[in-house]
Amino acid sequence: MKRSLSLALLLALALTAAAQKSTATVTLAGAPAGARLMVAEAQGGRLVPTDTLTADKKGRFRLERYSHQPETVMLCLDVERSPVVHLMLLPSEKITLGLHYRSDINALDVESVQGSDNMRLYQRFSNLNTRAQQARQPQRVADSLAPMLEAQPALLMSALLVTFYEQAFDQYAPLYRKIRDAQNPAYSQHELVKHLDSRLKTVLLPGTEAPEIALPSPSGDTLRLSDLRGKVVLIDFWASWCGPCRRENPNVVALYRRYHDKGFEIFSVSLDQNGDAWRKAIKDDGLLWPYHVSDLLYWNSTAGRRYGINSIPATVLVDRQGRILARNLRGEELGNTLEKLFAQ
Repeated sequence: MKRSLSLALLLALALTAAAQKSTATVTLAGAPAGARLMVAEAQGGRLVPTDTLTADKKGRFRLERYSHQPETVMLCLDVERSPVVHLMLLPSEKITLGLHYRSDINALDVESVQGSDNMRLYQRFSNLNTRAQQARQPQRVADSLAPMLEAQPALLMSALLVTFYEQAFDQYAPLYRKIRDAQNPAYSQHELVKHLDSRLKTVLLPGTEAPEIALPSPSGDTLRLSDLRGKVVLIDFWASWCGPCRRENPNVVALYRRYHDKGFEIFSVSLDQNGDAWRKAIKDDGLLWPYHVSDLLYWNSTAGRRYGINSIPATVLVDRQGRILARNLRGEELGNTLEKLFAQ
């Protein structure tokens, strides 16, 4: 038993020795006197405090971590609804941060950074976000962040900040891919890089061949996407119960009438569960093209899962050779794309 304990102790000491010490020294302006900084981590969709930092006599907060891999924690004030700052520490880094609490807009600004390229990128994001809040123009962040990440894809912080676009993943998938591919191979198992990789595996990007879809029609016949090779095809994922889908249908019908004779076809995939409701919606909305399919499996639709569909309406535009041209085009954007395509 003593021998086993000695081996375990030696192993623990070896692992501890291999871990590298990182430090962050933080100053905080604008906060109430005596304010403390909380260190928190995301667990189960909630912020869970893991440490409390108290300022020293010079007003500085100090955080120390021992790790083998880069770590990201969140800093916030010990007040209700405190804003947060993401702090990324690479092994052996020594970072100095200057934070400023803006009570007027409830924001923690990163005013200064020393010792970390990752945190300098985060500082630019933080300042951008603050200016957008002040101007009440949140779209500024979406418009300006992508070029910043494009310029520094190899920074691990880029792998964190690109998740700002999670709800528009299809549009920004190429940026996800660029950042994933640029990461240090040593970080391949880091949770941020693994997240980008898993997201990219769920979606078929433009330029790839559109996978086959072979599903029953309302009459029970099997219809195949490959039967439409040689035409420009809009794969339209929808459902009778989807209000936005039904509101978009008149536009889809109009585009079908305009371009069908030029080689345009629509292949509608329903995520319905009720066959009667599906057939009634086709009739009520005047969806006059013959290619309607569904396995009536709702979100478990085999075609929906294969194409990475997690919300509807969703579209995939396929060229005459069966390659994906674009995803999630609707309304005026879809019309403009088809106009340019058939003008060629």
